[in-house]
Amino acid sequence: MLSADSVKVAVRVRPFNQMEKDAGSRCIISVVLNSITVCDPRNRNNTKSFTFDLSYWSHSAFIKNEEGILIPDGPTSRYADQRRVFDDLGQEVLNNAWKGYNATLLAYGQTGSGKSYSMIGYGPDRGIIPLTCDELFKATKQNQEHDKQYQIYFSMLEIYNEKVIDLLSKSKQPGGLKVRESPQKGFYVQDRKSVPCESYEQVEQLMKEGNKKRITASTNINTTSSRSHMIITIQFKQVFLKDHLTKQSDINLVDLAGSERQKTSGSEGDRLREGTAINLSLTTLGNVISALAEIAMGKKVLHVPYRNSTLTKLLQSALGGNSKTMMIATVSPADSCYEETLSTLRYAERTKNIQNKAVVNENPTERLILELRAENTKLRSTITKLRNSGQMVEEETKELRWSLAENELQMAEIQTSWVQRLEQARKEWEQQYQTLTQEKHMIQMFPYLSNVNVDPQLSAFVKLFIQDGETVIGQSRRSPQAIVIKGFGIADKHATITNLDNKVTLEPHGQAKVTLNGVLVLTKVQLRHLDRVILGSNSIYLYVGFLSERNGEEDFSKYDYDFFQSELAAVEGFDRDALGPACGNKKVDPSVLAVFLDYIRVKPMVVEVNQISEELNKDLKFELEVKNLALTDSRGQDLIKEVMVKVTNKMTHQVWVWSRAKFVNRKFIMEDIYQRFIDGENISLDRESDPFWDPIEAVHLGTAYVWLQSLNYCIAMEEHVEFHNSQGEEEAILQMNLVPCTPTGQPLGEDEILIDPTELVGQRLDFQVQITQCLGIKWLKQNIERGIQIRYHVLNHPHPFHTKPVWNTVNARIDQVMQFTVKSVSQELLNYLQNHALVLDLWGLQEGCIGISSSLGEVELTDEGSIIIDDVTPRLPSSVEIGDDQLSELYIKLSKLEQEIELLRDVNRTLREDNVTMKDTLKKMISDAPRKSLQHMNIQAFGTKGTPKASYEVEFAKALKAFYQSMNRVRSQLLGLRRHRPPDEDDVDRLRMYLDKQTRVIKDLGESFELCMNTLKNDVSHIIKKKKEHTLWSSVTK
Repeated sequence: MLSADSVKVAVRVRPFNQMEKDAGSRCIISVVLNSITVCDPRNRNNTKSFTFDLSYWSHSAFIKNEEGILIPDGPTSRYADQRRVFDDLGQEVLNNAWKGYNATLLAYGQTGSGKSYSMIGYGPDRGIIPLTCDELFKATKQNQEHDKQYQIYFSMLEIYNEKVIDLLSKSKQPGGLKVRESPQKGFYVQDRKSVPCESYEQVEQLMKEGNKKRITASTNINTTSSRSHMIITIQFKQVFLKDHLTKQSDINLVDLAGSERQKTSGSEGDRLREGTAINLSLTTLGNVISALAEIAMGKKVLHVPYRNSTLTKLLQSALGGNSKTMMIATVSPADSCYEETLSTLRYAERTKNIQNKAVVNENPTERLILELRAENTKLRSTITKLRNSGQMVEEETKELRWSLAENELQMAEIQTSWVQRLEQARKEWEQQYQTLTQEKHMIQMFPYLSNVNVDPQLSAFVKLFIQDGETVIGQSRRSPQAIVIKGFGIADKHATITNLDNKVTLEPHGQAKVTLNGVLVLTKVQLRHLDRVILGSNSIYLYVGFLSERNGEEDFSKYDYDFFQSELAAVEGFDRDALGPACGNKKVDPSVLAVFLDYIRVKPMVVEVNQISEELNKDLKFELEVKNLALTDSRGQDLIKEVMVKVTNKMTHQVWVWSRAKFVNRKFIMEDIYQRFIDGENISLDRESDPFWDPIEAVHLGTAYVWLQSLNYCIAMEEHVEFHNSQGEEEAILQMNLVPCTPTGQPLGEDEILIDPTELVGQRLDFQVQITQCLGIKWLKQNIERGIQIRYHVLNHPHPFHTKPVWNTVNARIDQVMQFTVKSVSQELLNYLQNHALVLDLWGLQEGCIGISSSLGEVELTDEGSIIIDDVTPRLPSSVEIGDDQLSELYIKLSKLEQEIELLRDVNRTLREDNVTMKDTLKKMISDAPRKSLQHMNIQAFGTKGTPKASYEVEFAKALKAFYQSMNRVRSQLLGLRRHRPPDEDDVDRLRMYLDKQTRVIKDLGESFELCMNTLKNDVSHIIKKKKEHTLWSSVTK
């Protein structure tokens, strides 16, 4: 019985990237031996630990040596460099290959986690794949024997959207290569090009050619490598000539597609979520790993879904089959990547449970030929029987004939000598060598444009040399001197680049889009060394100047894809500061950094989709926005921000809002359709299958806040509040009332206002939400055929409440009254009311939209018809934690003001206690004194007309009511101030106007605060003064 080996798993922690350094990111990972611990940045006490076969700390304690290789910075450094990772993983792959075992190394991790760096490397700092190939050739040269022959074949495949692309083949592959299955080989790729190699230099050149094809293979679509899998296969044969024996090992080195952000939601609700296969391979791989892990733990699993994706078909032997398999999982240590890092570690933890059963692949050559001949005899016999039976089995016969031809080809390959195949490969290698030599020569002679890709490993593979004179760059080859590029928004003649007198200029043609250093170019400009150039929508290049302008020590890696996109966003006035303020130590909230990364990654995708929409005449406009950019929760704290895409039909003005995940899902379906369009295929789709179509739906327009603390005092509040959209702009004004009332709906009078909210504990509380009208609705100003509806939750009742839809009016009359009842008030409820607001959402309705159901559904009612919310336990909604140093000075003032209110409440309690004492004393005096004295006392105590004086409690309640009305206005001012965003720093006039306006607003807000406090203090002082006078009179009377 074969022994089983578990998949060996290693985890590597990368350094901070430049953006994370600039944002002041915190490290959330610690490594001790082979144990990795991750702490939640929102709660440092919440930690999770994992143990793996190998753990690599590559985050810190390193330097770059003279060769450009990262190495430990001293003898005590624990930094794991590329060589150490290879010694553990790559060397074990080679050891298994020499023994005749199949060997597989998988690299898994979030996009940008250092996965490709570990596998490929960067520049001279080579990764596992090049080091493995180099060491294999060194070993074969050191172990030469006269009766032994070494044969090494190299192949390079890419799987993108379930299509297999041969990166070494020069022929077109419409629809990709086919994945077949045979009894001998299992699943394999038909017509895959496998190149014989006799040196590492040949492999290195083949990898460059393959990576160049990854960038330029697509006709017009810039398919990003982060969404594709790359499989490099090294077939290593040891042929023992004397014994007619072959020992063969297939080494599979797999760089898996980057895993997307796990916490981003939205695609699960997309009707076309199954319409794209872009995520199918990773999802199926996870399912296969989970199934195999359960089998290893002794659980019964009916089916392992290898056949559900192209990737898992090709990795079947690597996972649970005939292979010695290892995985390296790479993670980011930044607090902004917590969710993704945790997901990667859990994925790796499941993988280490998988059991494989590898065998030595040792076959006599003659026996293999005999087996193939025997199988061919059976195939011929089956074909003959089918033909004689007269059955209509054309497809089955076709498949059998194909298997027959494949076996014949395999026999021919076995009988073809290694020398013959090597000779053919040498001819191709000589042509590639000439091209490589010519490129090195031109780098020294001319300036050039170097490509920049979202995957750093694919940057600088394409160099567009700018030769002397005028060169036209675009899709056309007709110009005498032309640079031909493909891509979104690239015209036939897109721009002219002129190299004259050691100066290079760039001039766009007509309306062609050219961006230089983030700014749109309309006229001729001179290029300078390290300028950033974007042609059309997504063709990104770094300009490298003349040899005299270059510094040999320059680090081009800093000008990566994120650098370009951040520069574009900054020019448009969008940066990390626009998402939220930094803390006092200049650190950016990790959630803010994560959203900013999403923004700069999705932005170019939006540009591409707009280009597709235009070329396919879809009349749709896509705009990138940030959800909750200026909105808060019921406590006034910032909500978690997310990237979203607003979709507008330019003809009907209908609007949709897509989540990031839904947009990305739709984009890849659109790309498939567009590619078919470019290839001249029919792209007509029914409406349900069209990624550009969606049913009409309600659109969230904005949010308004009404603070609930007045309910603690049974004070009725009349509110005029603004609805603000995600960007902080006013959408409408809401008129509504929050009214404490009797069970029958009668408003409470002023004499029923409470001074001490604790009097409500254990009592029944009834109140009404009266929504009167919504004024100045911008949504209706844009198109009067639209409507609106308002939705809100009361406390944490699970059922949302809605107004009825109102159509075709800018000033919508609503007049809805909803009454709610808390049958027994708790202290927790009082605390909730004191610090939370009622959050009302304004929804926009459009033609064809049925609106949001306003049915009450299953809610519990009192006998009077009021909605009971007694069973709801108030809880704090989840939101981003904000440190004390993030609070503005105005918020601190507000906190101090609320503390003063507590002191005033204490004063009131003392007054009430004194009042009770005085009443008791007065009663005693009345019972003891003669009638004449009583009349005198009545005149003194109640005035000449004999009417009682106003209660001190009522006067205090009136003062408190006026105070809370003022405070609500102040809160609104404060929220408005927080929503305002500064204009572009380059626009000095607008910036000056903004500063002047902000100064006035802050001054007004400060004055409002002072007025609120002084008014309340004066009112309380007046009440206390009257109370003291009355107390003095009482003591004198005594």
